[in-house]
Amino acid sequence: MNGRQRIAAALAGQATDTVPVMLHNFMVAAREHGVTMAQFRRDPAVIAGALVASVERYGFDGIVVDVDTATLAGAVGVPVDFPEDMPARARSGCLATLEAVKDLEPADVAGDPRIQIWLEAVRLIKAAVGDEASVRGNCDQAPFSLASMMRGIEPWLMDLATGDEALVLRLLDYCADVTIQFVRLMAATGCDLVSNGDSPAGSELISPRMYERFALPFEARVADAAHAAGLPYALHICGRTDPILTMMARTGADAFELDHKTDAALARRCFDGRATFIGNIDPSRVLALGTPDDVRRATRALLDVFTGSNRLIVNAGCAIPAETPAANLKAMIETARG
Repeated sequence: MNGRQRIAAALAGQATDTVPVMLHNFMVAAREHGVTMAQFRRDPAVIAGALVASVERYGFDGIVVDVDTATLAGAVGVPVDFPEDMPARARSGCLATLEAVKDLEPADVAGDPRIQIWLEAVRLIKAAVGDEASVRGNCDQAPFSLASMMRGIEPWLMDLATGDEALVLRLLDYCADVTIQFVRLMAATGCDLVSNGDSPAGSELISPRMYERFALPFEARVADAAHAAGLPYALHICGRTDPILTMMARTGADAFELDHKTDAALARRCFDGRATFIGNIDPSRVLALGTPDDVRRATRALLDVFTGSNRLIVNAGCAIPAETPAANLKAMIETARG
């Protein structure tokens, strides 16, 4: 089997010849390619060159095409900072009040230059790897996360607790439309699966009840849009997600990329035959700062949890830091290969 076949089989719960590996390693790839994040983010050929070189260097199965966590937010008016050698980041919200949602015009993100760079990079990568490796076109923010960036995280949390629920849902509807636009644009690139991140929706920031009311229905809407476009859908949430795992399974996502704080054994039980687990090696303490032996132990422990399951794709629990040693990435991949 090749990488694309392994990832496709794991997403479908089918047997593979070896456990597939998908690296969320865009920062490492840029560093190893000798480019700054500024050079990386503004040139689709550089993005493609760095990520293709990385899969050729390490021989993993799935490429996560990521650039930062502020592209979609920037496309709808959120002020964004562009550090020279760090991913872009949202600076502040663009809606001073929740009432301002009433004045939002329908968005059309297709013409945004940074969105187009991301899409062109995926097209170039797919052309380069063909059917040998799986290409995951990440689509930046899921609706709850995008809403938190449009309002700013603290005002958004206050909105959820004390604001007008009708306006909260109106903003989430707007954000769902924007996210689905990106998913449909990404699906047209020829990628093999699509994904979003919804990190503020995790149980370290909001209650399970709030997740079920304000995040889950909109994540499900995006998953449905991906499926309508003919592609599997993966969802990433940071932090400890143990209290909401059974609810997350109801989104209809095909896979969940989850943080090292999440109990992988509990996730296996909660997703049982319904979704594939992606992760969840600690990207900082283990991959970036640990030794190859530390990485091997963590990877073996994860493999042990999923003994007898076809529903595992080995990865870090989140984006891998730029300074991660090559020896540690190789140790993770070699251990997964058995």
